[in-house]
Amino acid sequence: MNVTTVGVIGAGTMGNGIAHVFAQSGFQVVLVDVEQKFLDKAKATIEKNLGRMVDKQKITQEVKDATLAHIKTSLNLEDVKPCQVVVEAVIEDAPTKKTLWKRLDAMCPAETVFASNTSSISITELAAVTKRTDKFIGMHFMNPVPMMQLVEIIRGIATSEETFKLVFDLSTKVGKTPVEVNDYPGFISNRVLMPMINEAAYCLMEGVATKEAIDTVMKLGMAHPMGPLTLADLIGLDVCLNIMEVLYTGFSDSKYRPCPLLKKMVAAGYLGRKSGKGFYSYT
Repeated sequence: MNVTTVGVIGAGTMGNGIAHVFAQSGFQVVLVDVEQKFLDKAKATIEKNLGRMVDKQKITQEVKDATLAHIKTSLNLEDVKPCQVVVEAVIEDAPTKKTLWKRLDAMCPAETVFASNTSSISITELAAVTKRTDKFIGMHFMNPVPMMQLVEIIRGIATSEETFKLVFDLSTKVGKTPVEVNDYPGFISNRVLMPMINEAAYCLMEGVATKEAIDTVMKLGMAHPMGPLTLADLIGLDVCLNIMEVLYTGFSDSKYRPCPLLKKMVAAGYLGRKSGKGFYSYT
């Protein structure tokens, strides 16, 4: 299949980044969301990020203009019907994703490949609500998408070799390094990362150290670019909690039990950078 047009569902932090990298690599992109304000914010974010790249002389003004011209925004889900590949980047909630995939499966041509950017939910489970389980795959980008090299390519139980190769090659075409992963809760990245963040929250809750001390130990002692609590704020505490709950449910192992402090903060609306307050304040 010759992929020229990619649909991206969800214009949030991950969705606008995915749209950005596909458009910058020459693909036509249809970016869909449920409200115009989300699409407007996404286009503004993409333009701002491209502007920074121009300022740093990583791309030219012509590349910036061409990238923006490649992105069409829409409130109509049916506008992705001409796309050869559709990437879903909506909220990390299995029922929401399944409802969306059922709708897309009913409207898209049989040959369209479906890819979910889920960070932890079973690809096999999501694929099962469609009639194209062989053409369903995980394509988990890292945040921030334009900067991070990695893409986890997750095989569902029925994902075909043809689909895997197409999406693997597509990842390299947008300048990423794809890594093959099998379908287990949390895949690789979040199965390793989220328990560390969760344990950092336990250390804070139990009074082992201050948040600044916990982050400093991991930065200076383990050479992490940012501490786990700062990273949690960047990812979103609600996202961290959702992933821990997927791990806890998927493995039925107490080592994945979400920290009560994390649960309490999410319940209070302290979600990190996006809400202005998490482990740190961003007012």
